[in-house]
Formats: sequence, structure tokens, C-alpha cells
Amino acid sequence: MKIYSLLLIASLSVPVVMAQEHDHGHGPEDTHSHEDAFDFDGMDVEESGHQHDSLDQGAHKSHRDSLDDGHGHEEHDHEEEKHDDHGDHDGHAHEEDAHDDHGDDDHGHGHGHGEEASHAELNAAQLATANIETLVVRKQRLPELIIAPGEVVVNAYRTTAVTPRIGAQVMKRHVRLGDHVKKGQALVTLTSVEMASAQGELLEAEAELRRVKELGRKVVSEKRFIAAQIRYQQAYSQASAYGMSNRQIDELIKQGDAAKANGQFHLLSFQDGTVISDAFVIGQIVEPGHLLMQVTDESRLWIEARLPAGSADGINKEAQAIVVSGNANISGKVAQIHHLLDEVTRTQAVYIEVLNENHQLHPGQFVTVNIDSQYTSEGIAVPMEAVLRNNKGEWRVFVETSAGRFEPQVINLIANRGDQVVIEGIEEGTRIAGRGAFFVQSEMAKSAFDTHNH
Repeated sequence: MKIYSLLLIASLSVPVVMAQEHDHGHGPEDTHSHEDAFDFDGMDVEESGHQHDSLDQGAHKSHRDSLDDGHGHEEHDHEEEKHDDHGDHDGHAHEEDAHDDHGDDDHGHGHGHGEEASHAELNAAQLATANIETLVVRKQRLPELIIAPGEVVVNAYRTTAVTPRIGAQVMKRHVRLGDHVKKGQALVTLTSVEMASAQGELLEAEAELRRVKELGRKVVSEKRFIAAQIRYQQAYSQASAYGMSNRQIDELIKQGDAAKANGQFHLLSFQDGTVISDAFVIGQIVEPGHLLMQVTDESRLWIEARLPAGSADGINKEAQAIVVSGNANISGKVAQIHHLLDEVTRTQAVYIEVLNENHQLHPGQFVTVNIDSQYTSEGIAVPMEAVLRNNKGEWRVFVETSAGRFEPQVINLIANRGDQVVIEGIEEGTRIAGRGAFFVQSEMAKSAFDTHNH
């Protein structure tokens, strides 16, 4: 029984010692030392304590070493694990980048710059909002065009020259080149000895006429009365002929001041218009008929077209014409056809009158003219707004293939006819977008942009 108890105690003490080894780092030798210290007789307590301390210190050192080794190993493993994770992360990122780049390349190849959708589809609301109208192209008899270079010139029927009627000296300028003037507006002030004499004679004649009128016919003879009237009328006409307006003459007579007979007078504009020349300087002495200024009405100008001999035979007066200046097309009509050829160029001049209300044209400007001749040919003409350029610079129209669906078709532009253009490259009977074609083109470009973004 006693032996069994000892064996039971020994078996129970083993896990305790193992637990202590695990918790404190003490080996079996440390446990044996403790048993020697407390069980064996004759062991000095102080010596036993010293041995215990030394064993404890050794045990703690071996425990720290084991911990250091374990910790260092754990740090090494941890760094390797971090490195592996980082490598995996980088690899994953590279794969994603490669995937993204590949996706972008595919996307770029699928919708390159400058591409557009193949058609545009509009619903009823869009068609109504954009006020889109369609038309069926038909062949018709169209006048053949005569195309020639032209030059913008003043309309001789709407131009006046400002000139003195007597020898005079320029005293003052009231307007400058390019100014718009009104009829009766003062343009330049002149002075003349002849005008001073005429003004003095006018004042004397007016005073004599006033005197005989005051005396009356009972006192003044009929002969004197008529002579006074004639003298006044001649003096008035002479001042007017020299260049004074009726208003200037009446003002001079009203003042009745002899000091005002100094020979100064104004040249006035005969019309509304623009000053297109003023070749003079202040103080200049000018002779009768010298061109001081030129005023023209630029709202209606002429285009002088020079045609080869015989080309004008097919042109009638009042025939329609289109003047092309840059991107502008201005309608006009034939105003004059010269019957004589130019002796130098051997060409025939044809004058086209155009409205120039927005002052798009100016005298001296070079243009191109398209004149309708009396000869006709068959062709297709559509509104100018139905024809647009694509991103390649080609002309095209938009064919309605089904309700609200429009597809572009490239055509050739033959000629301009005011608000219409002559085209070829499309079959008769085709329905195209007329008014609102620009909206169709915008919607097609927008559709391509949305497809590119998605």
C-alpha cells in the first residue's frame, strides 16, 4: 500500500514538473537540485540557496536564449511572409495593370479617334423638337451655269461725286474715309474770292428788293421794281451755282451781316451713303470739278464679271446669279451687259447687282460669280441646309431609311444656286433630311461619343 502511494505521487508529479519546464524554462536538473536542497541531510541552507540562485540564473539565461532564438526565427518568418505577401500583391497589381492596359488598347482599337456612328435614330419627340423636315429628291430642268471671276465695284447709279464748281481753297474736313453720311450733311468747307463776290452781290440785291417793296408800287416805278426782283434772283442763283445750298443762302440773307460775305461755304452730300474716297488735304487749292470726295450707297453694289467673247450670248438681263465670297453666297441679278469687248483683255463685262445690307462686300474685292444662262439641263437641286461636310471634308446628305432612322451618304456638290445646291451621286426618289439635317448629324456624332465612353 505504501509502495502504491509512492508510485501514485511520482506519476502525478511528472506533469507538474513538465508544466514548470514549459512555464519557466527549468530543465529536469533544476528539479533534482531542489529535491537535493530540501531532502538530503547535512546540506547547508546558505549553500543550497546559492546553488538555487545559480541554477535559476542559468535556467533564465537558457530561457531567454530560447526565446531570443524563437523570436528571431519568428521575425525572420514574418519578414519572409511579408515579402511573399508583397510579392503576391505586386504580381496581382501587375496582372491587373496588364489587364487594364489590354482593355484600354482593345477599347481604343474598337473606337478610334475620328470615327462616328453609322446612323442616327430619332424618336417622334426629337423630330418635332428639331423641326426636321424630309424631302424626296427629284430631277428637274436647271439653267446651266456660267462661272466667271468678278470684282466688286460701286454702283454707278447710287454714287455721287463731291466737287467744287469754282476755284476754291479747302478750309475744313467734316467727315473721313469710311464714314456713313446722310443726305444734306456738310462734308467739307471751302472759301473762294468768287463766292465772296457772289455773297456780297446777293446781300445788296436783297436789300434793294426789300426797299422797293417797302416803298410800294405807287411810289416806285414798275421798271425799278422788276429790276430789283431780277437782280435779287440772279444773285441768288449765282450763289447757288457756285456751291451754296438754299439753306446756306437763306441763313446768310436772314443774318443780313455784310461781314458774313467772306466767301466760305459748305459742300453737302447728295445722298445717304459711305465716304469711299477723300483725296485732299486742308489748305489745298482745288479747281472746278476736282474730285474731293465720293459717296456711294453700299447697300446695293455691282459685281463686274469678265466673260470670254461669246460666253455672254446665253445670258439675259435680269438673269439670276450667285456671288460667292468665302463661305458666303449672295443672290443677285444681271443689271447690265456691255456690248463692246475690252480692247486689252478681249472680254465682255457683265454687271450683277446684289444687296449688301450687312456690308459683306466692299469695292475692290474679288469674288466668283455663277450666272444662270438661258440653256438648261437635267439635274437634282436640294436646299443648301440639307448638305453638310463630314470629318473628312466630304459633302453628304442624310438618307431616311426608315421612320426616324437616317444614314449618311456622300455626294458631289456641283454648283450653288442661292439657297439651293446642285448635287449628284444620289438616286431620284430618295428621301433625305432637309431642314434639321444639322441636328441629325449632331445626334449621330453624339451617339458615337456615347459608344466610345462606354
